Amino acid sequence: METKERMKIVKDIANKKLLLTRLFDATVDQVWAAWTEVDYLNQWWAPEPWHAETRSMDFREGGKWIYAMVSPEGEKHWAILNYSKISKGKFFECRDSFCEEDGTLKTGLPTSHWHVEFSTIPSGTKVTITMTFDNEVELKQIVEMGFEQGITLTLSALERYLKEGFKLRKENKTSKASRVVTYLNFPGNTEEAINFYKVVFGTEFIGKGLQRFGDIPAESGHPPVPDNIKKMILHVELPILGGHIIMATDAPKEMGFDLLSGNNMHICLEPSTRVETEKLFNALSQGGKVSMPLADMFFGSYFGELKDKYGINWMFNCFEKK
Repeated sequence: METKERMKIVKDIANKKLLLTRLFDATVDQVWAAWTEVDYLNQWWAPEPWHAETRSMDFREGGKWIYAMVSPEGEKHWAILNYSKISKGKFFECRDSFCEEDGTLKTGLPTSHWHVEFSTIPSGTKVTITMTFDNEVELKQIVEMGFEQGITLTLSALERYLKEGFKLRKENKTSKASRVVTYLNFPGNTEEAINFYKVVFGTEFIGKGLQRFGDIPAESGHPPVPDNIKKMILHVELPILGGHIIMATDAPKEMGFDLLSGNNMHICLEPSTRVETEKLFNALSQGGKVSMPLADMFFGSYFGELKDKYGINWMFNCFEKK
């Protein structure tokens, strides 16, 4: 079947395979990050209105990802991916199985071997997924369980997620000059908090103002934003004193976040060059703990996070291209 979302699914029953191809308007590095980093996977790896919830993830050869597909009512179906081969930015292979919450495999349910390949095309990235089953019965079983519809909705969610990440960066970061901002995460009350700060400092929002998840434009084939998230704040920027800016976003549990006092605020540095970014990152990480090494991210920046030896959280964004 071929959809308007530039996706194609071919069933090869004789060879016990499903072949999927999907095109994305993003670079290979960006799409790769979305597939292999848990913070991003939790935000798109599920057909709406379900969402993904990760128990643990170790993306390396011999590592595994244990996660649940969670329904709006809280029903959970657990699965495990065992990673066998990884070539960074090119492909990875894994065994996909249904399991219990502790990772114990369930019997009587289909399993498959996945080869997921990423290639550059003129319009962005092509993802090719080859799923191989042990027998025809398991292939037919997964199809009867609604796999085609589910994976189509899931990859459409990824397309929207990639597009909106780029859009926000382009609209709100129009200068290449270095700057320092404070990045705040809230569990659903960003609007209340940012309006409080707006009154305190007597300033106005910059960029596009209050951007909500419900403002994401409806595009052909994209699943709708869940109703309980539509009014939440996607992004906002507010100058305070001396040209300093605070940014804020809602980070609800539905999107895979678990906010606690202490991990909900970062000092965000946006150096103008990669060299300066790496120098500052390496210096601040001495004696501290790197939570996310510097890497090119799907939302268009050279990004990393760390906690320094005094317990202060730092975030880095650099928009200089390689």
